[in-house]
Amino acid sequence: MDGNGTGPKKNDQNHDSKASGKTFLVHNRSGNHLPELDSESVIRKTENCSPVPAEDKGVDIINIKGIEDIGYVQQDSILLNARIPEENTQCRQGLYFQDGERRVDYILTYQIKKPGSSRRHSSRLTDNALTRSLRRSRGPPPQQDPEGATQEHNLQYHEDDKRVCREEFEGNLMEMGLDLEKDENSKTPGMGFVKIHAPWHVLCREAEFMKLKMPTKKVYEVNHGSSLVEKMNTFISKVTEPLHPKVEENRIHNVKHLSYPFSREKQHLFDLSDRDSFFDSKTRSSIVFEVLKRTKCTKFEYSMGITSLLANGVYMDAYPLHDGDIDGENSDPNDRKLLYEEWASYSVFYKYQPISLVRKYFGEKIGLYFAWLGVYTQMLIPASLVGVIVFLYGCVTVNDDIPSMEICDKRNNVTMCPLCDRACSYWNLVMACGTARASHLFDNPATVFFSVFMALWAAMFMEHWKRRQMRLNYIWDLTGFEDEEDHPRAEYEFRVMQKSLKKDQNAQKSEKEKLTCEDRLPAYMTNVVMMLFMIGVTFAIVFGVIVYRISTTSALHMSSDPTTRSNVRVTVKTTAAIINLVVIIILDEVYGAVARWLTILEVPKTDKSFEERLIFKTFILKFVNAFTPIIYIAFLRGRLVGRPGSYLYVFQSYRMEECAPGGCLMELCIQLSITMLGKQLIQNNLFEIGIPKLKKLIRYIKMKKGAFQEEEQREKKLQRYETDHFLEPYAGLTPEYMEMIIQFGFVTLFVASFPLAPLFALLNNIIEIRLDAKKFVAELRRPIAARAKDIGIWYNILRGIGKVAVIVNAFVISFTSDFIPRLVYQYMYSPDGSMHGFVNHTLSYFNVSDFEEGKDPLEPMHLGYRVEICRYKDYREPPWSQTPYEISKEFWAVLAARLAFVIVFQNVVMLMSDVVDWLIPDIPKDISVQIHKEKILMVELFMKEEEVKMQNSDSMAMRADKDNCNNHSSVHRSESTPNSHGSVF
Repeated sequence: MDGNGTGPKKNDQNHDSKASGKTFLVHNRSGNHLPELDSESVIRKTENCSPVPAEDKGVDIINIKGIEDIGYVQQDSILLNARIPEENTQCRQGLYFQDGERRVDYILTYQIKKPGSSRRHSSRLTDNALTRSLRRSRGPPPQQDPEGATQEHNLQYHEDDKRVCREEFEGNLMEMGLDLEKDENSKTPGMGFVKIHAPWHVLCREAEFMKLKMPTKKVYEVNHGSSLVEKMNTFISKVTEPLHPKVEENRIHNVKHLSYPFSREKQHLFDLSDRDSFFDSKTRSSIVFEVLKRTKCTKFEYSMGITSLLANGVYMDAYPLHDGDIDGENSDPNDRKLLYEEWASYSVFYKYQPISLVRKYFGEKIGLYFAWLGVYTQMLIPASLVGVIVFLYGCVTVNDDIPSMEICDKRNNVTMCPLCDRACSYWNLVMACGTARASHLFDNPATVFFSVFMALWAAMFMEHWKRRQMRLNYIWDLTGFEDEEDHPRAEYEFRVMQKSLKKDQNAQKSEKEKLTCEDRLPAYMTNVVMMLFMIGVTFAIVFGVIVYRISTTSALHMSSDPTTRSNVRVTVKTTAAIINLVVIIILDEVYGAVARWLTILEVPKTDKSFEERLIFKTFILKFVNAFTPIIYIAFLRGRLVGRPGSYLYVFQSYRMEECAPGGCLMELCIQLSITMLGKQLIQNNLFEIGIPKLKKLIRYIKMKKGAFQEEEQREKKLQRYETDHFLEPYAGLTPEYMEMIIQFGFVTLFVASFPLAPLFALLNNIIEIRLDAKKFVAELRRPIAARAKDIGIWYNILRGIGKVAVIVNAFVISFTSDFIPRLVYQYMYSPDGSMHGFVNHTLSYFNVSDFEEGKDPLEPMHLGYRVEICRYKDYREPPWSQTPYEISKEFWAVLAARLAFVIVFQNVVMLMSDVVDWLIPDIPKDISVQIHKEKILMVELFMKEEEVKMQNSDSMAMRADKDNCNNHSSVHRSESTPNSHGSVF
């Protein structure tokens, strides 16, 4: 390969095309046709190329002449159509141009109509401003009403207009120095492909503009810490050797190249011995993408970038290529195949991720996501172990729990008041034995310790991630990186075009148009109304499930089957939780689409602004959707009930629900576990596997109409850029982060009620990592490599959830569980300081004669004896007191203790979290030392360079002085020489 990246030039050779009269269509930089040339004067054959006429292969031969850069002049490059793809593996795979030398860095696709059909068939667009500008550039439009033309949004947009726009845009790309090659005769009917290659001088120019840090020739030794720390790291590395993937990028290196932003003036600092590999495929595609974003169609009245062209159907897709195939015996070794084998395979689930290789192939932004997911999964291991220990403690001590033993003791013949009006009858407390014993598994003193532990765990997780992030920033040369200003989105440019068009018609031109708050006011109002409406829909659905539980409870109690009547609580809890799960999954998809629609209405200017607004709306809606049923059970159920004889009713007929004698914590656990496990199994895993495959199948059916047979045969026949075209487009990391953030909420917010949540999250994430890896490697098109130094707004969301989790768990322990009432009874009311008598202490008395008319049971003799006094769970005065059924002093004592616990728990845990945050530095000490060392080495490098320059300048000055002296002496001698007459004059 030569310096321009176009390969060595070969001698011209004769071929049969000249004799057959074949000619080639040649374009200059402006896109205009040049005179027809015979093939011998145009084609420069390479060594393994055989001539194929251009019209037979459907490839345009374009003469690309680059512009002159500072110190660099691009060589003339001829796009060849002289190779049969099957004759060369590289060309057959579609990774290279037809000359087999220049690598394809980017692909643009466009739709092709059959010859002569572009006038008959057209696609409808709403971009009337774009259409009008195209018409204006091609000739005067027919006479029509200007107002009607402005209001008409569905004009016919012919394929000829798209072709003119493409030619102008591609001509500008050539002016920018890019090489282009077209393929309109691919095996994908109706699709044309533009292959783009960035020559060496373009890569250098753009790398300097983008301030890309590249490794220099200077290397230095990496200090991994003190000798003791280094020995420990070496020992740990040897022990965990089987857990590391067989990837060179993941090995620990003792030396590191000093990195510096690339500069064409300082190329001598960099190792350019192999220019083909100096810029890897990820960097090359990102450079081409930057050029595409800057290039505009300036021929027309309104400039359009690649985003506008894609939005208006001028181009269908734009994407970089994957490196090669992931399977097959004949597939060449490549990073994609290595990632598929060492990362995306379920057989390596126990290994660490090859994060450095992920970053090398997909870029820093995706690399940071998988690094964060790996750290989160690793931190779930100790949380899972502690959660399992807490659960086992509950199992071991269940037989020693005095309150549950009292409930299960048949000798305590406690008659409870009916659970519903009329249909329900009196029942014995012993029937709640199973619920009471199960509640102890999650409602025991160990859950308080576990809540404190998880709060500290969340703080340690955030600190650990910050340190890991700083280490990756150092390794990936991102120190000092700042986010660059993003280019405007297509929709924003289109709205600005519409605004400019209206002002042009009203003769109110301004220098530069932009969208103001006034322009977005209708969208903002729509956002507020729709967000409130969606949240209201969630509340309404939760209320509907409440009504379902109440009505189903009454219906099941009327059943004649004793088994059905004895399992009413379990049946109602489980079915209601499943209904909530189904509704949550459905609404998640609806809310995701609504959030995107609302964000599009706002017309954010940049992709970063669009992503942040979309994340905020999606998080609010999905968080409310997932946690509203859980919040109701945890904090509202059983507290808005009333008492026998004076219950609270919904619609004057449905009595509000009560908690079981063992508390609502068991029901909270059932709801939380079903929702969490269901979302992980159905939504996160099955949907992620099934939906991409279904979409891929639909795309094949639409594009191919069943013309191909098996998928494997298609992939063997198609070029690389055709195969990637059928992959699912990359839609960003928001869905991936969102499901993990919701899971983090399940793990931290209500962990006091479900200690096994970290374990189920760990098991899910082990699968999730490999599932996401396989999706990125095999199911999605290759994303644009985006640089990023952190995970952005997601870190702030995680910190917010961690802070809220402390408060939520404090309220769950104090108000949902019986932990505080038990402590109050044990230390204030128990005669012997034990828990004996606690159940009786929490039950109040009710005289059945005080029932409201029509609310008493239909079968008062259901238990076989007449009931005069029944019990219910509450702190109220007995009917024989002076203030019957009023709240007792025990209630206020317990409430005061609960509030005191919330305050103490919150402040103590927050303080401990802050101490952890303070004790653990954000930047590891060894990384801080290495960053400082890099700065010193960089200064020394430039000081040496300056010394060399000074020495060279001094030597040149001395040489110049010496030359001047010699010249002066020679002139003096010539002046002193006598003439032929012996006189010096």
